[in-house]
Amino acid sequence: MTEFFFSDLMMGRLFRICVISALLLCYVVLSGALEHGERKKEQIQSPDKNSSRLKVKGNFTSSNDRRPKAVTPGKKVKSGSKRVFMGPRSDISCTRLGGICQPVRYICQDRYLKDKCSGAKTRQCCMPVQAWSMLCAGHHNRVRACDAYGCGAFNSQRGNGLYKAVDLVCDDYSIINTIFSGSLAGPVSRKDPAGYQFDGVKLLSDVHCVKIFNIRPYRYSGPVTQGEALGYLLPLQEQFPGITSHLELQMCDGTDPSPFI
Repeated sequence: MTEFFFSDLMMGRLFRICVISALLLCYVVLSGALEHGERKKEQIQSPDKNSSRLKVKGNFTSSNDRRPKAVTPGKKVKSGSKRVFMGPRSDISCTRLGGICQPVRYICQDRYLKDKCSGAKTRQCCMPVQAWSMLCAGHHNRVRACDAYGCGAFNSQRGNGLYKAVDLVCDDYSIINTIFSGSLAGPVSRKDPAGYQFDGVKLLSDVHCVKIFNIRPYRYSGPVTQGEALGYLLPLQEQFPGITSHLELQMCDGTDPSPFI
């Protein structure tokens, strides 16, 4: 009886020891597995965190970067809801034409050219007076005097308005020369108050733009040099007997070309 009781007691102790050992083993295995899972999770998430940080940093710099952006000269850029005009960064566009940049409140001998100077819009390029070469071969640039059909000076009376061009004396079919180097920009035409149409060509450069009427140009486009033969004068005597034969010189902007001739 005593032996049976002692054997039963030993079996109970061994059972408890086995259960405790099994629980400890399970705890160790589970702890290792959890620790391995946490490490693996951190390794997987670490690139995402770096990339998210980079994205946030990129978004911050793009939205809060107040550094001025490079802008090409003479273009309009948006600044919020307003448009800001960015002019040239230097005066080289003016100086290479022989002009000088100055405030427009100063007197200019010739004329002001816009968008050629750096700084405020009130600072423009003043060009010096430069005489053009002779237009009509064999004639100086002489303004047509008054005859039975009117006067050839700028702002002279024409019909119900003022004449915004200058007539230069020239013989019928005489050669017309280029008055300054530039480019031909196509044909032009106009009608006078009586309905007569006068044809010609447009000549322009970086500084000047003129329309020359009552001539037949040899061509209507391409570069030309000062003094080059441009065309010939069309006859006027057939339609206007007794008129002083002439060509018509008009500035593209309607100003007076007299200072240049």
